[in-house]
Amino acid sequence: MTALLRCVDLAVGHSGKAILPAASLNVSTGEFWSVIGRNGAGKTTWIRTLLGLLPPVSGRVERTKTDLKLAYLPQRSGVDELYPLLVKDVVALGVERGWSFLRPAHGKSAPEVERAIEEIGIRELADTPFRRLSEGQKQRVLFARLAASEADIAVLDEPTSAMDVVAEREAFQTLDRLRQRRDMTIIVINHYIGLAREFADHAVLLNREAQEVVAGAAREVFDHRVFRDNYGGPDSMRPDACAHDHRPPQDG
Repeated sequence: MTALLRCVDLAVGHSGKAILPAASLNVSTGEFWSVIGRNGAGKTTWIRTLLGLLPPVSGRVERTKTDLKLAYLPQRSGVDELYPLLVKDVVALGVERGWSFLRPAHGKSAPEVERAIEEIGIRELADTPFRRLSEGQKQRVLFARLAASEADIAVLDEPTSAMDVVAEREAFQTLDRLRQRRDMTIIVINHYIGLAREFADHAVLLNREAQEVVAGAAREVFDHRVFRDNYGGPDSMRPDACAHDHRPPQDG
């Protein structure tokens, strides 16, 4: 596979102070990465550094393509649901205004929007105001928005946190279809360990308290001592097994 991003001795944090030890990894075309860790582990800081929204404390993130397209779907609280747009307009924003891009937007491309609407299966919702949709429907629309962006890498920060386990699994199936059909790389923060194991082929485990980062093939991460110390053995692989604890979050 072709490497798209390289993290070289990357340490993330704030105000020049690292919150996790440095780590190196390669993110390649068509991979499905799960970023896991307890509340306050630094997951959001890690992906925002990966995207270039935060500067590294040390090390670097290398992009292997000058025209690499990155799409970012933040946590649901970061999505403005009040704008009076139809579903088809929300999907088009992924192309027209560059909402999901970390680079200047390019021009309108209706075929990309139509393809995304059909691919995600929201044709019957196309002329519905976005704010009238259920949470599950809104998430499908935002996935179509990612699809319309035709990104090389799509990064999602707990995109299914408001869903039950069944709906979350359906959402992961949708993301996995996007990965396979479009050869898109998916990087997602999620809190159900069982789903991470089912869909991810690579994983990053962040442990801020123990100051450990484990990254690589998913099966190796889930068999690693650090994972077992935090989440236990086979029972942690149930679809409803959760990666969160109940401490107040410091950083996602």
